[in-house]
Amino acid sequence: MITSLTLLILSLVALYIGAGWLVQGSSALALKAKISPLVVGLTIVAFGTSAPELVVSLNATLSGQGDIAIGNIVGSNIFNIGVILGVSATICPLQVKKQLLRIDIPVMLAATVLFTILFWNGTLGRTEGLFFLTGIIIYTIFSLFYSRKHGTEGSSQEPKHWAVDTLAIVGGLVVLVFASRLLVDNAVSIAKELGVSEAVIGLTIVAAGTSMPELATSIVAAYKRKTDIAIGNIVGSNLFNILTIAGSCALIHPIEAKNVNYIDLLVMLGISILLLPLVKSGQKISRTEGFVLILFYVIYMFWLLRDTL
Repeated sequence: MITSLTLLILSLVALYIGAGWLVQGSSALALKAKISPLVVGLTIVAFGTSAPELVVSLNATLSGQGDIAIGNIVGSNIFNIGVILGVSATICPLQVKKQLLRIDIPVMLAATVLFTILFWNGTLGRTEGLFFLTGIIIYTIFSLFYSRKHGTEGSSQEPKHWAVDTLAIVGGLVVLVFASRLLVDNAVSIAKELGVSEAVIGLTIVAAGTSMPELATSIVAAYKRKTDIAIGNIVGSNLFNILTIAGSCALIHPIEAKNVNYIDLLVMLGISILLLPLVKSGQKISRTEGFVLILFYVIYMFWLLRDTL
């Protein structure tokens, strides 16, 4: 138990480091291509910080652990909005640009509704997986073209050579692959020893653990008053989790996760829907609203862990 817990913690640290390298390298390359900070947050940073979820869920799917794969996706989306946006807003009220209100948040909500409907029976097949992957490709291409069309400026910092950024991306991916396997193996081991279902482990420990890069990125962005990246990172990550991770996992191997139930799906859907009126009120998420999001997550955790507390 102690060994598994130690390895679990080490894997989380490695995921954080690996994602940091990936985000740093990919963001630098994106800014050199004159992509706006908001779109960098919605795409490059969001996809980079969601890489741990992708690799963990893929490994879990290939190992026949569908509850961890889906639990990780659903739990991460709930954690991203409830905790990460909540904490970020308490640090600095998050100003919301019109693009997020008109395009990105509605797209995220549509993807969440669609996932909830398609996964309601506890399974995702290859057809649904292909549909999701097609959606993320269309969204990403649209975001990049939209950014270039509306005129953006590149990074004002002294640029590093592209080879340095590429090396950071490759190194980050290598660390993520290794650390994710370590995380899944030890999370399953702890779950068995505690008598907790793999679905609960996926919805809590694995979901929160793989969301650490998003947490660190958004908190640092909020502290530095770069609210575009702070909120764009979360909206983009949630989209990536559903469309890319669920899509690729289901396409590789049909997923069955009977222990991730309708309550978990409705909580994910509910907190996603709650985000829209919050950002519409004054086009920002205030500190008070940040506390509301955190409270939402805490209540859900009490319900989820009620049998083990």
